Amino acid sequence: MIKIAIFSFKFLGKLLFVYFIYIVISSILIFRIYKPIQSDYLKEHSVERFFGENIGNDRVALLEERKISEIARINIIENSKDTLDISYYSIKDGVSAEIFLGSILDAANRGVKVRIILDGITNYSNSVRNTFVTHPNIEIKLFEPINFLKPWSWNNRLHDKYIIADKSVAIIGGRNIGDRFFTPDNYKGLITNDRDVLILNTNTNYDSSVIKEMSDYFTEVWNHKYSIYPSTQLTKSQYDKAKDYEKYLNENLKKLEEIIPDKFNNDINWLEQTLPTNKITLIHNPLDRLNKEPWCWYEITNLLEKAEHSIFIQSPYVVPTKQMLKYIDRNKITASDVTILTNSVASNPNFFAASGYLHKRKKIVDTGAKIYEYQGPESLHAKTVMIDNRITLVGSFNMDSRSTFLSAETMVVIDSVDFANQFKNEVSNITNKSLLVSADYSYQDNDNTEKLKISLPKKIILGILFLITYFIQYLL
Repeated sequence: MIKIAIFSFKFLGKLLFVYFIYIVISSILIFRIYKPIQSDYLKEHSVERFFGENIGNDRVALLEERKISEIARINIIENSKDTLDISYYSIKDGVSAEIFLGSILDAANRGVKVRIILDGITNYSNSVRNTFVTHPNIEIKLFEPINFLKPWSWNNRLHDKYIIADKSVAIIGGRNIGDRFFTPDNYKGLITNDRDVLILNTNTNYDSSVIKEMSDYFTEVWNHKYSIYPSTQLTKSQYDKAKDYEKYLNENLKKLEEIIPDKFNNDINWLEQTLPTNKITLIHNPLDRLNKEPWCWYEITNLLEKAEHSIFIQSPYVVPTKQMLKYIDRNKITASDVTILTNSVASNPNFFAASGYLHKRKKIVDTGAKIYEYQGPESLHAKTVMIDNRITLVGSFNMDSRSTFLSAETMVVIDSVDFANQFKNEVSNITNKSLLVSADYSYQDNDNTEKLKISLPKKIILGILFLITYFIQYLL
């Protein structure tokens, strides 16, 4: 018996080692080798389509402040009458998630037809999934649920974050659903600053609206072979727990409406709160596995090359790899004013991305662009590009290889001088809390902002990761 046990243990060890090698090859190394499929995408999508000559039907509101952004989400869900289409990368436990989920459930109880698609790895709450599965007015799908036999699928993540209500109003941006993005009362954890936009279609015929583009894209993702219905075959115990959680969400929502009434039942006239636009256009990545053809990056680089005067880029993570830079003709970047705003290494909570940025920091500074690094106690998570104080892109796309080649991503391209001016005013509050990097890579003196110190444990971890991420920048 002892010999059999020893043999079984050794066999199991060998099997795990083989599986480990299989994971390394098929979830890491394959992405270094595999080349994206090349299509006629650029020939079929010219940069001129982002510009409009006249005022269009879509209006837009900037949702910068955390609590306002949460109120906007609650408001459009509360006022939905027919449909809600919702797509999110991450929903984390907490008060904000309970309000969000409770509001969705309340809408479904009123008869609103809800479709919600979540990333299959970052959203795996059995209670939420089973509760929604049992509701007659809610359909839920998971994009690329974890499959231990297909490690190459692990990097194909649904990074989108948007809501479409009644095909007339939508919210899209960089915020996930979690307390750190909305900071409810008495919240003591890490705080993340982000950005969304609310889009209002003022024409009942929405064929010319970006909301139709968003709805069509949602349907494409929804019907895709990688989007899977979770099992509806629940055990009695699972069903009972789902119904208990449904009851909790319903009762908790009513309780929260009494405790924090300012978040609910707000009479908001979005026509008055929004700004006019010439045009809004959706861009997104393909849904393929392995390295994708970089559709969003195509569009962004084309706009950068078209810029005549100014380029502004804000991204929490800036890790421009050699593969990404192949898509930019630097001789065509003629704008004299180029500014990049990102997290400092000290403020960046993503250690892998921070170590990747350290590899690229000097080269980015050497381009001559003005680099601002945020020094606040919170972190930045917003993703925005502005061209010539007219075109503004807002969405989920980070300036890194993961957003470029690996994840499903969405951005809206907004042609509006009014919106660009509003954005400039808001973002100045962030640059005032940031430090400009000098040509010698040190910070320029600023009496109003102090350099944020890096803790010793973080320095040690970053030092270790710096050695590792040099070889896997294509996965950051």
